[in-house]
Amino acid sequence: MDRLGPFGNDPFDKPPCKGCSSYLTEPYIKCAECGPSPFLICLQCFTRGFEYKKHQSDHKYEIMTSDFPVLEPGWTAQEEMALLEAVMDCGFGNWQDVAYQMRTKAKEECESHYMKNFINNPLFSSTLLSLQKTKDSHFADTAIPFKPTDDPPRPTFESVLSRDMAGYMPARADFMEEFDNYAEWDLKDIDFVDDDSDVLRALKLAVVDIYHSRLRERQRRKKIIRDHGLINLRKFQILERCYPKEVQEMYDVMRRFARVVGPTEHDKFIESNALEFELRKEIHRLQEYRKAGIKSFCSAKVYDRVKRVREEERRKRTMLSDVLQYIQDSRACQQWLSKQAAIDAGITPPVTTLTVSASGRRSAPPLNLTGLPGTEKLNEREKELCQVVRLVPGAYLEYKQALLNECRRQGGLRLAQARALIKIDVNKTRKIYDFLIKEGYITKA
Repeated sequence: MDRLGPFGNDPFDKPPCKGCSSYLTEPYIKCAECGPSPFLICLQCFTRGFEYKKHQSDHKYEIMTSDFPVLEPGWTAQEEMALLEAVMDCGFGNWQDVAYQMRTKAKEECESHYMKNFINNPLFSSTLLSLQKTKDSHFADTAIPFKPTDDPPRPTFESVLSRDMAGYMPARADFMEEFDNYAEWDLKDIDFVDDDSDVLRALKLAVVDIYHSRLRERQRRKKIIRDHGLINLRKFQILERCYPKEVQEMYDVMRRFARVVGPTEHDKFIESNALEFELRKEIHRLQEYRKAGIKSFCSAKVYDRVKRVREEERRKRTMLSDVLQYIQDSRACQQWLSKQAAIDAGITPPVTTLTVSASGRRSAPPLNLTGLPGTEKLNEREKELCQVVRLVPGAYLEYKQALLNECRRQGGLRLAQARALIKIDVNKTRKIYDFLIKEGYITKA
């Protein structure tokens, strides 16, 4: 009897029975003589003496099952795999749903078994961690040996390390150029003498108080930089890039509030927002499954696979429609193929100029507005205009606002005034001017 089955707990992961084509459930039979691909049949076909091609009913066989304990009595290998799959599907800590998916163990049994054997099991500790614990226990009952602290780094002026540390000098805990670097200049000519009048002495003391307030502001800013780890800005930016794009944008907005909270509280706030973003993303994915009528994770895997295939087919159709635009021009077609090859290779495609055929100048294809800033602010007719004129949405909105302001100021606008106001191609200006008049944004003078 072979006690370790080669497949998981899900019956759909196993190949069908060679005899009746039904999905195999444990225990099932594996022929020990047929190969190299495994010949698997269910118990019903085995008892009937099923034979197929080279397989004979008198061949040696193995009984495939996982009904045996692995980590502790009372938990079979099949239940261990079912527990791990349930935790993966339902999430760690959701023991009620884990027990419901397993159906053979209670909530408390699942939690205690998982914590005991997969979280707190000393057999799963790394060798390095075990050696570290042994080293720590060796010095537990003895005095901690004295070791002088390492000398702080002393980067030379204009070195790479000095630039990375923004001119910070750890040995002095100062920057090479401090905030309000010339604050001391206001004190260099002040001298307290005995014959100063009361007003002059009060004025000098006020200047000293102002200097002290500027020093406190300098120390406050320096403390914020040290506490939040902003001295090495490049390392800080690398850590920021670990977050999704949406969390990075929120990080930029919330950075100004870092000065009023501690570094730990600020990091916890950012991490909690990153977790919220991931949860919302997961909820959106689950809602998409529910909207599609999917009620199990097994069906969700099939849905995701089919969705990827559908997106790939849509991309191929789009690519075909693009290449059909250049099918009559061999040079333009070759440029398009080179551009697609560069995109597939992960490099930036070279900028190519429009080609001129024997019949005259070829018109440029419409501009693709996908992902361009400001696209969401345009209506459908404005998007069509920007595509035809090949004008990015941000520039169009700027030109539109300039023409609206001029029209409002003068009570009307002529084409010559629009061309004087917008320094672009006159044909593009004419199309923008006619469009704004047609849509009622401006009026003719």
